[in-house]
Amino acid sequence: MLFSSLIFLVVFLPCVLFIYYALLRKHRHLQNCFLLVASLGFYAWGEPWFVLVMFLSICCNYGFGLLVDKHRHDRKKARAVITLSLVFNLGIIFIFKYLMFTLENINALTGAEITVPEIALPIGISFFTFQAISYVIDVYREKGQVQRNLLNVGLYISFFPQLIAGPIIRYEVVSEQIMNRRETFDDFSLGVCRFLVGLAKKGLLANAFAVVADKAFAVATTDYCSVSFAWLGAIAYTLQIYYDFSGYSDMAIGLGRMFGFKFPENFNYPYISKSCSEFWRRWHISLGSWFRDYVYISLGGSRVGKGRLVFNLLVVWFLTGLWHGANWTFICWGLMYFVLISIEKVTGWEKRLSRIDDKKVNAIAHAYTMFMVILGWVFFRAETIGDALTYVSIMFGNSDVAFFDKFFIGFLKENVVYFFFGLLFCAPVARKIRAWIEDKIGEANPLVSAVYTVLLIGGLLVTMAYLIKGAYNPFIYFNF
Repeated sequence: MLFSSLIFLVVFLPCVLFIYYALLRKHRHLQNCFLLVASLGFYAWGEPWFVLVMFLSICCNYGFGLLVDKHRHDRKKARAVITLSLVFNLGIIFIFKYLMFTLENINALTGAEITVPEIALPIGISFFTFQAISYVIDVYREKGQVQRNLLNVGLYISFFPQLIAGPIIRYEVVSEQIMNRRETFDDFSLGVCRFLVGLAKKGLLANAFAVVADKAFAVATTDYCSVSFAWLGAIAYTLQIYYDFSGYSDMAIGLGRMFGFKFPENFNYPYISKSCSEFWRRWHISLGSWFRDYVYISLGGSRVGKGRLVFNLLVVWFLTGLWHGANWTFICWGLMYFVLISIEKVTGWEKRLSRIDDKKVNAIAHAYTMFMVILGWVFFRAETIGDALTYVSIMFGNSDVAFFDKFFIGFLKENVVYFFFGLLFCAPVARKIRAWIEDKIGEANPLVSAVYTVLLIGGLLVTMAYLIKGAYNPFIYFNF
């Protein structure tokens, strides 16, 4: 079930809110039980059999949590439980996500003829499995109380706002909120507004850019594609993936706030970055912080020699690429960032740049960063490394292609408004405009709230019109 679908907006969400607040308002345990049932139903809507996988994950990690809490003061036994939990959780991901990829590569490298089974990928498996791992480790590190109630563990792992595509919520963040959260009208209002902003990002911008990007990547590998259209498609995908994923994160954070949960931010205007390191501090923050706290720091972090630092970065970025999918394109994409960030860390270039207050230098740094980000997204989007290299060669005119073609002119004319607003709002322009207005006429002025409300309602109505029309409506990160 998609957040940007009529069944969710018109049926599922209103029913869940009505039951949660009207019927179960004074019963926290019943509210949690209901949210668990609703979350499992949300997941089962598109993946009925894979609910069993999630239920197995909930039950086993509930047991791991109890065991690691029981043996907290016996480090050998506690670490044995942690190891067992990692083998179990990573084993689930491997079977469903990487087994076919591994067997296919073994066959290709050795000439063996191992039968490769057809295994469907459960939606969001990487997200909810990483949350399950976080639960056990945070209990071990005493960053959250162990849950004696199986249903509460189930709610943490399967809560529908962040179930499918994050953000990855670490247990220490919400351990107290499971039973002790407070729902207020102000929080609910903020949640609704945040959800509508995310819905507009997805329905009005990401879906429009998806059409351009899909066409460009399709013709680049099967037909004629000009240099300009290849660049237009790469920029369209750069904007699509940002508004798609940040829009989903906005909706997830807003939905959580409606039910009293306060989730951390997942994006902070990554396309204004002046280095690749800064980009990854702003992009998919929950994944970056997960790898930082559970992998990078566990390996020694940056307080080691340069050789060990590079090794630690290699492990993290190899795993980051692999986390996104069982394809060499994702691994190459991750290793690209390993090389770029290793250079920035080892040379200290980013720290020196932060001390330079020169607009020209900052502009060059920003241009370099976005250039590398766009190239990276080409590998991320392509089906194979060969397709990615072909696409990049077209972008730089290495193939026998023209600079302009009918596709570039036609798609640019049809989508120039989307590109204008897409490029405008991937920077904190709206925030600055609102701050300027509030500074001039006062934050409490009802005109500000009225205009904001009208814009949100307008965005909702237009998005609903597109949904009723049956517009193209994919979600990129559902694949992970």
